[in-house]
Amino acid sequence: MKVQRLPNSKTKTAFAAIIMKKAFHSASGQLSNSPQGICNVRMSGEELMSRLLDRKWALTSPDSKIHQIKLFTTTEKHGGGPLGGISFLNNTCPFLGDDMIMRDEDRCFYVVRDDLLHPLVNGNKARKMDALLPLLEDHIVTDLVTCGGCQSAHATAVAVSCAERGLKSHLLLRGEQPQILTGYNLISTIYGKVTYVPRTHYAHRIEMLKSYANLVAGNNGDVVWCNEIFEASLTAQKSRASCLGQMDAHKGIDNCRKKVLIVNEGAGDAVALLGVFRLLQYLSQDHLLGRKRAIKFVVDAGTGTTAVGLGLGAICLGCVPLFNTLLVKLLPWEVTAIALVDTIDGYKQQEKNLISEFKRLFGFLLKKSSLNEVDGEIVHWVERCRPRKFGNVLEGEIEACHRIAQLTGILVDPVYTLAAWEMATLLSDEKLKQDADVVMLHTGGTLGMFGLAQRYKSSFHSLKDGAFPSNR
Repeated sequence: MKVQRLPNSKTKTAFAAIIMKKAFHSASGQLSNSPQGICNVRMSGEELMSRLLDRKWALTSPDSKIHQIKLFTTTEKHGGGPLGGISFLNNTCPFLGDDMIMRDEDRCFYVVRDDLLHPLVNGNKARKMDALLPLLEDHIVTDLVTCGGCQSAHATAVAVSCAERGLKSHLLLRGEQPQILTGYNLISTIYGKVTYVPRTHYAHRIEMLKSYANLVAGNNGDVVWCNEIFEASLTAQKSRASCLGQMDAHKGIDNCRKKVLIVNEGAGDAVALLGVFRLLQYLSQDHLLGRKRAIKFVVDAGTGTTAVGLGLGAICLGCVPLFNTLLVKLLPWEVTAIALVDTIDGYKQQEKNLISEFKRLFGFLLKKSSLNEVDGEIVHWVERCRPRKFGNVLEGEIEACHRIAQLTGILVDPVYTLAAWEMATLLSDEKLKQDADVVMLHTGGTLGMFGLAQRYKSSFHSLKDGAFPSNR
């Protein structure tokens, strides 16, 4: 595979210089027109992030375990692909903070274990819904409608999270019902109300979601979109106590007025960015990754929302005040996202859309901020090491997942997280590492293995035969 180079320091310096020049000219003009030449100092990046994250959360803590994966070259070849001839060792208690500089001389990368956040709602799904779920209670939502594929991790996350809060979830799944329910499909069916939608109908998602939501709401109910209640929360935040009281009373009436919320496929909305921001703020603490050390974040991309959240969050954390303008001081962090579902151009457009929506929603915090100069190119989108049609599993990938699990105790799936693991392994090579630490965000996908085992029976049959060596 030919690896595209990430933006180098000269590119980042030039980008920052352009923004600083614009901001300085703006600040100079306002300085001369202000009383006594004194301007109000804008918030720092830390203050901006604190304002953005000043809300209720679904997760009690943003914490996530960080493991270190050490790589060793072996004489044995275990199948093809980028992991052939490489063995792994998991250090579950690595040196972090300043000690990373002295201790990580070996070829290695780090894994943020978001797959351990929840037994069923794991990985980036929990992060995406971290800021959304409290809004459901605050705005007295009774039902939630969303959509996804037959083995959608997003649909499962919605179903489980709603059930935990006494809400009803309606899941529109693409295609036909499987003969045997398993994996995410099984959990979605247990926790939520599943409806299978023909592919021709599913192709028109917006109309499909609106039509079904109106059906659930009935004549007297209300239908709202995710970003609508998010915008309302920014202007009129209700107290939790009063909302819960209203909600309990609301549920006690048989003929209550329904309030149906529509969440886009994959929760690809601006509100989902905030949970990723919260994770990034946690990781940026001095005793963890800090903000001075060069970091290359690696993440697999479904909707691309998590990758954009990492990139935009890093920019917010890097802001510094100058006069009355908030400047962008780029942290030595880069985000590499492996394009799995869409094309590179498609992800770049989604990146622009999310940034635009973020700036629209939080414009009151970003006034006179050079963040308004940012409209894209904050994520480095790359193809998978071995490109293929989304959902396909290639020869040797089940074996690779098997070896990684046995050697490290970490489960990755061949559709999503194996792609990130392969890229992290590749970037950990000294020639590509460039004095930066490689950090993979484990986005989950555990239950997806059950559905894949049903779909790719022949590939998993070798596990039963004991054909894969454990290499211990």
